[in-house]
Amino acid sequence: MDRTKSQELAWLRTITGELSTRTITRLDDTLPWYGNMPPSRRSAIGLVAQTGISSFIQWYEDPSSTPWIASDVFSAAPRELLRSISLQETLQLIRVVVSVVEDRVAPKSEALREAVLHYSRDVAFAAADVYARAAEARGLWDARLEALVVDSILTGESDDELPSRIAALGWHGDGEAAVLVGTAERYVDVDQLRRSARHAGADVLIGLQGTRLVLVLGRLETPSAEHGAGGASEPLSFLEIAQRLADGFSDGPLVLGPTVENLVDASRSARAALAGVAVARSWRHAPRPVPADDLLPERALAGDGLARRTLIEQIYEPLSAHSGELLETLWCYLDNGRSLEATARELFVHPNTVRYRLKKVSDVIGWNATGAREALILQSALIAGSIAQHGRRSTPPKREGAR
Repeated sequence: MDRTKSQELAWLRTITGELSTRTITRLDDTLPWYGNMPPSRRSAIGLVAQTGISSFIQWYEDPSSTPWIASDVFSAAPRELLRSISLQETLQLIRVVVSVVEDRVAPKSEALREAVLHYSRDVAFAAADVYARAAEARGLWDARLEALVVDSILTGESDDELPSRIAALGWHGDGEAAVLVGTAERYVDVDQLRRSARHAGADVLIGLQGTRLVLVLGRLETPSAEHGAGGASEPLSFLEIAQRLADGFSDGPLVLGPTVENLVDASRSARAALAGVAVARSWRHAPRPVPADDLLPERALAGDGLARRTLIEQIYEPLSAHSGELLETLWCYLDNGRSLEATARELFVHPNTVRYRLKKVSDVIGWNATGAREALILQSALIAGSIAQHGRRSTPPKREGAR
């Protein structure tokens, strides 16, 4: 028996070149994707096939080396080859090589045929292991890159490489973006959050920092009809998207930052959301999620400079630029406890005139002074704007030559 196996091994070594040539020919005849590859990739695949045949002969001589020999088949492949062909294509390659070897050795020996089938199974498992390791490494790299991008957005320390990092993550968001901040358990179901975001017509970047969960949201480029409310094709607003993702967060404040033009500018939305989370509990009946701009008074009181600038730039300055009459009417209306009659008496006008001016205020700045919460925001804006304006006036001019 040993003499017979030695003869078979010697015979196998003499036909190695023939088997390699037949394998390449059959690959070209049966696998269209192989013929479409550049010559360097086809050469690499041929090298893998040759290595597989040589490894089989080595394994047939010493079957105890199975785990190592089967894995060595793919060690000769360049890294680019593993990225250019899929696992399915690799299994097709293995099938072709096995069929060529089996057709050639089956008439010679039934034992050789069984050995080929046994070895092909080990090679297939080795291929799956190679691709699984590559996928795991890719997943770990993507997770680290995603954490780096989210951290850059939170800190505002973005650089010229941020757009390329975002592109490397396969970001499909189109245009506007917003940041949602809340709390979550240590082991949050990230995959479920991504699925919920896709169903809502959004792409998402996820960052988990301790118990703080940060989602950077962007609308998908081609929202389908199911993404709109009631089956319409209109995309959901970021607030509606945040509401659909709220179940992925733990109990506690959940704040949505303002919408920005693109993902690179998302740090402004993140700063507002983080400031909102810090003060959200001071609003007893705050909705969940709550827009960060609805927490402008609390944020300004807590020393958030961005909130003060937002109050001044979005409310005080537009009203001042439009009409001093509107600004005065709003002051009086809020100072008189939102009473139309008391405001009308102070201004010596008809209550309908007050109503008209308040509607004009709403048209100019988008805030309605007749609501209790919005009245608080508007009054905070008037106070912040007045302080800033009088502060500028009271600042003495610098004398010429003074340092």
